[in-house]
This record gives sequence, structure tokens and C-alpha cells, in this order.
Amino acid sequence: MNEKTYVLDFEEDKESYDIKEAIAKYVRFWPWFLGMVLLFCAIAFAYMKYAPVIYKTEAKIKILEDAMKTSVVKDVISIASANPNNRLLDIQNQIKVIQSYRLLHNVVDELHLDIEYQQLNNLLYKQIWEPPFTVRKNISEDKINEPLKFEVKLTETGFDIVDEEGTQYNVPYNEANTSVYYLPFKIELAESITNVKNYRNDSFKVIIDSKRKTTLKLAKKLTITTEANSEVLNLSLLGESKQRSEQVLNSIINNFNQDGILDRQLVSRRTLEVIEKRFVYLSQELDSIEAGKQNLKQEQNISFIQSDAGANLQRKTEAESEALKLETQVSLSNLLKKTVANEAEYNLLPADIGLANSGLNAMVSNYNNMARERQKLITSVGSNHPTLVKLSKQLELSKLNILSSVNNYEAQLALSLRKTNQEKNSAGYRFSRLPETERMLRSIERQQSIKENLYLLLLQKREEATIDYASTAPTIKVIEYGLTNLDPLWPKPTVVFPVSILLGLLLPFLVFYIRFSTDNNIHDRSEIEQLNPEIPVVAEIPFFEKDKKFIDVNDRSVLAESFRILGANVTHLLSPEETDETGKVIFVTSAVKGEGKTLLALNLSLAYASIGKRVLLVGGDLRNPTLHTYLGLDKNSQGLADYLAGKIKDFEPHTFEGFKANPDHKIFLSGAVPSNVPVLLSGKNFEQFLEEAKKEYDYVIMDTAPTMLVTDTLLIAKHADITLFAVRAGVTDKNVMKFSKELNKSKKVKNMVYVMNAVGQVHAGKLNYGYGYGYEMEQSEKSKKWFKKA
Repeated sequence: MNEKTYVLDFEEDKESYDIKEAIAKYVRFWPWFLGMVLLFCAIAFAYMKYAPVIYKTEAKIKILEDAMKTSVVKDVISIASANPNNRLLDIQNQIKVIQSYRLLHNVVDELHLDIEYQQLNNLLYKQIWEPPFTVRKNISEDKINEPLKFEVKLTETGFDIVDEEGTQYNVPYNEANTSVYYLPFKIELAESITNVKNYRNDSFKVIIDSKRKTTLKLAKKLTITTEANSEVLNLSLLGESKQRSEQVLNSIINNFNQDGILDRQLVSRRTLEVIEKRFVYLSQELDSIEAGKQNLKQEQNISFIQSDAGANLQRKTEAESEALKLETQVSLSNLLKKTVANEAEYNLLPADIGLANSGLNAMVSNYNNMARERQKLITSVGSNHPTLVKLSKQLELSKLNILSSVNNYEAQLALSLRKTNQEKNSAGYRFSRLPETERMLRSIERQQSIKENLYLLLLQKREEATIDYASTAPTIKVIEYGLTNLDPLWPKPTVVFPVSILLGLLLPFLVFYIRFSTDNNIHDRSEIEQLNPEIPVVAEIPFFEKDKKFIDVNDRSVLAESFRILGANVTHLLSPEETDETGKVIFVTSAVKGEGKTLLALNLSLAYASIGKRVLLVGGDLRNPTLHTYLGLDKNSQGLADYLAGKIKDFEPHTFEGFKANPDHKIFLSGAVPSNVPVLLSGKNFEQFLEEAKKEYDYVIMDTAPTMLVTDTLLIAKHADITLFAVRAGVTDKNVMKFSKELNKSKKVKNMVYVMNAVGQVHAGKLNYGYGYGYEMEQSEKSKKWFKKA
């Protein structure tokens, strides 16, 4: 026999991983994929109809650079703001302010976001913004641990309210105090509602939560983004109610703007407070400086330093000139005195020598007149002449008067000179002290000038701060207030339905992938060829639900044709020689029970018989015979076990016909189950049986025991011309392939070939071309119900 590996049905190029084959594994389950896609599409349709519709609301603002600083500190901050990195950091800081709990809490408190209103629509409650009534909490925030839910309906008499526990309350419309109903809120009709009949059929739900939780939820929902190289902030919010989201964004913008204005006004107000305090201090300091200046001028007896210096200099000069004059007069008076005192002969005295005393000058002039008269008289009279004597006495007396006047005049000049010198010294001293006084005065005036300039600067800054406080610029420029897109963000049909289709395909794919991944069974021929390429696969037998065996000799069904192909392939592998006139022994076995070896042996024998071959089908599984069940024969009919035990000498009388119309097909059952099967199979009677059968029949086909369970088949394997090892698709474990490989490698089983049984059990229609050329298969497909085809 030739032991080469043959590909008998068709030849294809093999790869380690065949993508087409992998896809085919999933395609055969197309009804599951279709069903799941339809199911998920139905779920998607229901979801689109009943899911809350989420809209995206957006607003855009720009942070104004000049608004981030007041005029008091504008010059200093503008230097730091010139750095673009600082500007970017400031934008990030503003974003943090918008997202702050404090600001968002103000929004929640302003819009009462801690109270949510919903209206029943299409069996689901959907969020609304303007209900026909308003609710205000009268419960402490600390007592709200979980959201409080109430159902509200409007009736003719009032509000019908039902809490979560099912307790019902009826509150009249005109009831001002609802605390008597033990409700945690006050409810009243909206001012715009004039007719409650329009809302009788409507059902509302009120959800009350704490402001803290509501604020934190709002912070999570609020999204703020910036674009590159831009100072524009994009604020976005997702929600069911368009009006609610727009109002929330607008309130956030207004609160942020007002918060910035209040911050800058606070700076201006505190600046004014500081300036006012400095005014008081500077006023005191200026008063102190001015008092010191006044005291210095009073002490130094000055009014204006330049004019005082000129006056003192003039006084000094005048005093010096006057002293010089007085000293001259003193010298002249001394000269006159000496002259008068030394004059003894009644000569003329010097007249008009420059004395400033007119009386003294007159006395000198009178003396000189009398002296001239005496000189005239002395020439004419004697020395004792009474007139001359009289004139001499008058001259002596006049001289004494002149001397006395001179002395008095000198005393007067000395006194005047002393006073003039004192005045001169005083003026010189005051003039010498002027530089020091000027330095002290300039120091005082410098302090006064500094304080006055600071005072004027504070006056200017106070006016600027007052103007800033009264006309504070806005923090932001609103580019776009809250605006909601017309198309909902979610759910979108363009997303929901493709995702549902994808899930409908993915879910069964994952299920089958897990199934295929965890499935360790053989499913097709390629798996056998990959595991054991040295052992050929002689044929593939399709799976059949009803017709398990040949009907008659002329059977043209797919079943019959598939086994005829198997027979042809086995005959080709046997390659009988012309000189060999005995029949061939074919063993049919498997690894374990339930792999279809018995039915395989039966149909193979019928296939050979249908083409005119004499065939003996032998039940060789002595421990668990099942051949009789397919033929409707008695299990206890005498058979192989009885022959091997020597109970019968000839097996022919105990054979049965397989085809009624074909005497070439004979069946020899296994007989009663013996207790010593290995002994019987190892005896000479088994070999004798085969020799006799081979002489009478062209093919002796024996259904043997499974090889992994018992050793029966291994004991008789040497007698086989070929051994068909049945592998059932979807049943045979891949580990069995290792076992069969070892059997073949160790030569425990002779001439082993595989027969793939029950191929295409899930979808046998893929074998149309291989068996019956499609005619019989198509005919049978047409006769099937639609769910059978699926």
C-alpha cells in the first residue's frame, strides 16, 4: 500500500491561518447575527423614542484686560501683564473663578436650581423649566441627605401631591402656609397661570435636593475651554431643557461679571479708606511743619530771608558810615580842643574845620570876631584900656565856653559812636546768622513741600478711586449669550443605529468567539491536516438529520454519493494487485464512543454493495454492540463472539442481508456479549474467520471497539488492510488527534486514515457542490421550512 498523504476531494493551498475559513465559521451562524442586529435596532428605536433628549448650550465671553485692574494699580500691573505667559495664567485663573463653588452656589441660589421640575411625556418624566407652579423650600439644608421626590397634579380645588412613600396631600391654591401639611416646601401657582384646566391631564414631578449637591453637580456639568492664542472662553452645558441651560449660562456670565466688578469696587473702596486715613495724618504733619516754620521765623525775627538779608546788610553799612562820621567829628573836636587850650595870645581859632555842631562853630566864629576886634584895638590903645581889658575878659570867657562846648560835644559824640558801633555789631551778627537760618528754613520748607505734594497726589488718587468706584468697567465682553443647538447632542440616530448594528454584530461575534476559543473539538478537515499532516483524510461525510443509511441499491441521495466517494477513495488507497484474489479487510474505529463509526461502517458496506461488490459487514465491537439497532435485528443473535468461542463452526448460516434486493451485502453481528473479549480476539479463530471471509467476499468491513476505551481493536489491528479512524465534527476532541497520531507513529494501528464524519452539522448546505452536484441538495433545501434552512 502507498502511504503518501493524498488530497482526494479537492486540492487547495494551505496556510497557517485561513482567513476565509475563519470568516466562514461565523457566516454559517448568520441567522444569529441577523436576529441580534434586528433586536438591537428595535432597542435603539425604543431608546430614541423614550431616552431623555440632551441638548448642548454654549456661550462665549472675552475677559477684558483693562477690567482686571483699577487705575490705582494699573501702571504697576500693566508691566507684569506685558508677559504673554502671565496673561495666559490670568485666563486660567479666571476659569477657576467661574468654576468656583462660591460663584456657582450664587447661581444655584439665584435660579433655585436645587428644585427640579419634570413633566410626564410618553411614559417618561422629562425636565422642564417653566412649570405652572413654583416651589420654595422651607426645610433646612442639613436635613436633605437624598433628593426628595414628589408627584404633583393640578385639580379644580388645589394641588394633589404624593410623596415617595405614597402619602397623598391636597393643598388648596390659596393656602399661604403649607407647613401645616408637613411638606418640606411651599407651593403656589405661577403668576402667568390664569386657567388650571389646561393642566388637569398633566402630571409633574418635583425633585428637591440640597444646594451643596446641586452646586457640585453643576460644576461637573459645566465645561470651559479656550482656543489657542485666544482670550475667548467657551462655556458649554448639557441638559434636557434648553431654557434651563441658557438661563444657567447667562446667570453664570452675569454673576462672574458682577463678581469682578465688586472686586474692583472693593479695591477702590479700600483705596479711598486708606487715602482718607492718610489725609488725616498728612494734615497733622503739615500743621506741625507750618507751626515749626512760624516759630523759627518768630525766634529769628525774619519774614523773608532775602529781604531780611538786604535790610541787615543796609543797617550794617549805615552803622559803619555813621561810626566813621562820628569818629571824624571826635577827631575834629579834639583838634579844636587842643587848639583852644594851647592858644594864649588870643589868636584866631580854626573855623569851619568840619564840625557838625553849629553852636560850636558859631562860638568859634564869635571868638574870632572878638579876637580880630582886639587886635585892631590893641594897636590904638594901651594894654590897660578898659575896652581892651573888657575884650580880653570876653575872649577868655568865650574860650572857656568853647572848651566846655567841645567837651560836651565830645561826650555826645562818644555816646553816639558807642550806639552806632552796637548797631553795627548787631547788624553784622544778624547778617552772619542768616545762612544757618536759611538752612533750617529750607529744611522745614522741603518737608512741607514733600507733604504738600503727597497730599496733592492723594487728592488726585482719591478722585480717581472715586471715579473708578462710581464707573467700574465690566469684567467681560459677552460675545454670545447662552444659545442651544437646534439638533440634540444625544441621542443621535446617526450614532445610535450604527452602534446598535455594531453591537448586534459584536455580541454574537463575542459569544461565538468565546465558544470557538474554548471549543477544543475538531470541526473541519483543515484542523486535522494541521494537527496530523502525515495521516490523510480519506473523505468527509456530511451531517444528516433523518436519512442515516442507504435506502436501496439505486439510492442517488447525497448520503449515498458521499459514501460511494468514500468507498472509491478507500479502494484507491488499497491499490489491490491483480494477483491478489482475496478480499480486503477494512476496520472502522474511533477514539471514543459516539463518533459514528458503526453507521460509517454500515453505509460504507452498503456503498460497496450498491456497485456490485460482495461485502460482509461484521460487528467487531463485542463489548458494546450497536450494529443491530440500525437493522432491527435481535441483539442476541449468534455472531462473531459465538464463532470465536467455537459455538458455531460456520458463520454463513448466521449472516443477514442488508439490502433486500441485493444478495451481495451480508451482515454478521457480534453476538452475545462475552466476558473474555481479549482472549477471543487474540485466538486463532479470529484469524481463521478473516481468512474464510476474505475468500467469499470482496470487502470485509468490521465495526471495531473505540481505541481509547479498550484494547480490543489494537489486538486485531494487524489483520486490517486499512483502518478508517472516524472523527466526528464538533464531537471529537483535539487531544484525540494526539492519541491517534501516537497510534499511527507506533504502528499499533495499520494503515490509518481519517474519515471526517457529520461535517457541516450546523449548516450542511455548504457541501452542495461536493455531493450530488447540487441537484439533490437544492431539491432538499427547497422542501425545507424556512426556519429549518436558517
